[in-house]
Amino acid sequence: MERPLLGRGSALCCSYSSLTAWLPLLSWAPRYRLKWLQMDLLAGLTVGLTTVPQALAYAEVAGLPVQYGLYSAFMGGFVYTLLGTSKDVTLGPTAIMSLLCFSVVGGQPHRAVLLSLLCGLIQAGMALLRLGFLLDFISYPVIKGFTCAAAVTIGFGQVKNILGLDGIPHDFVLEVYYTFYKIPEARIGDVVLGLLSLSVLVMLVFMKKGLGSDDAPSCSTTIARRLVWTAATMRNVLVVVAASCVAFSWNAFGHPVFTVTGETSKGLPPFKPPPTSDTTANGTVVTFGEIVEDFGGGLAVIPFMGLLESIAIAKAFASQNDYRIDANQELLAIGVTNIMGSFVSATAVNSQTGVCTPAGGIVTSVIVLLSLAFLMPAFYYIPKAALAAVIICAVAPMVDYEVVAKMWRIRKLDLVPFVVTFLMSFWEVQYGIVGGVAVSGVLLLYHTARPQIKVSDPGMLVMELGSGLSFPATEYLSHLIHTQALQASPPRSVVLDCHHVSVIDYTVVSELRDLLRQFKLREVQLVFSSLQ
Repeated sequence: MERPLLGRGSALCCSYSSLTAWLPLLSWAPRYRLKWLQMDLLAGLTVGLTTVPQALAYAEVAGLPVQYGLYSAFMGGFVYTLLGTSKDVTLGPTAIMSLLCFSVVGGQPHRAVLLSLLCGLIQAGMALLRLGFLLDFISYPVIKGFTCAAAVTIGFGQVKNILGLDGIPHDFVLEVYYTFYKIPEARIGDVVLGLLSLSVLVMLVFMKKGLGSDDAPSCSTTIARRLVWTAATMRNVLVVVAASCVAFSWNAFGHPVFTVTGETSKGLPPFKPPPTSDTTANGTVVTFGEIVEDFGGGLAVIPFMGLLESIAIAKAFASQNDYRIDANQELLAIGVTNIMGSFVSATAVNSQTGVCTPAGGIVTSVIVLLSLAFLMPAFYYIPKAALAAVIICAVAPMVDYEVVAKMWRIRKLDLVPFVVTFLMSFWEVQYGIVGGVAVSGVLLLYHTARPQIKVSDPGMLVMELGSGLSFPATEYLSHLIHTQALQASPPRSVVLDCHHVSVIDYTVVSELRDLLRQFKLREVQLVFSSLQ
């Protein structure tokens, strides 16, 4: 009578474990302590005050009205609290995702929202099919090449706002040319305010680094150090608020010397499905199929890059704080966020670091919602030069020039996919990723087709195989044996040292059978040593 009870209990445990795997909230919520609430509130407040100005700035990168940055920033906090596996991450817009969004939709809000829905469906589908392992085929040099190129593209793209220039094309080469060409047309007010904002942000970054830690100061820390840490942590909101006050003051006295954000939609976005068709300026209706066709490769690149950036950040925090994250679960969290976000006009999102526990993301999202509900009229006076300074400081650390020297020292061949990705990303960002992955794949296949074979002759020809044998390597192995042994005069016997070989396939077996026949015809031997 006890066995069915044990079986039922085991089934319940398995069901609860499976539910916990899909809903990580159940693993930490029952253990939640009241003393953590203060940490969550502080972390959520800090990240919220950082997220609001950054979200406004990243909307500029995506070529969208600033309110779309906030639309993309609040849904992630709620969803990730339920589905995320990292306690240090919450979801929101990032510079790279904003650049990718612009490259695909060209600053069209309706299409950006539909892109969010489609990317979310792809990501959620991949999570349910457990396809997170596909990320393993995107190498580190490709990721670094893309992020460096994206940082340069995004950073230089904001120079026109620092200078107050209009009519600059978005193609990178033309953008560089016309930015320098139009320097004489720069607005003095924007230049002064932009450079001043940039200087203050850089100064606060170095002041925070001077404190020696990114963590909040303890109670024993002096008041001055805590003030410096607080100001440096919330530097974006301080600079944007100060710049807005300056712009408002000049406008109030009838001197609009700064280029400001202008009119924005007021209030919270309506909850409705994203539009599945579009209408051009001349009244032509663009169908859903035509829109998807226009998205092209972006529908493949954006879901992968969203997860890649999120996983990289989550793994860094997980390693630092001694816990593990689940790539497939992260994929599900991002996918559901993009799906739900598309119903409130959000664009594709990714991770934004800073919170201490998953519940802190709720506080961040509430701050963004309050900004949407009550502060939108004030955003009219935010100078574009100040937002440009925020973006430039945010993407500058992504230019990792030291990684080039490291690749050169460790494996020079890794520079090939890095350089291909870096250069092609200036042509079209998604082409850069595809090109880098293709080059990495070719290098990977080359090493599969040309395995390391050590040849020695201690009285008998010995060939030591350095790795497994698969069908691309059969021709190379056969050619080596023919030239070294069968075509020698007289023909020689060969010992194949296979102690490194754990897997072979049917093509290899067929080729080895043919080689054995040829050795037998020449009255010499092919001997297999340490064959598993």
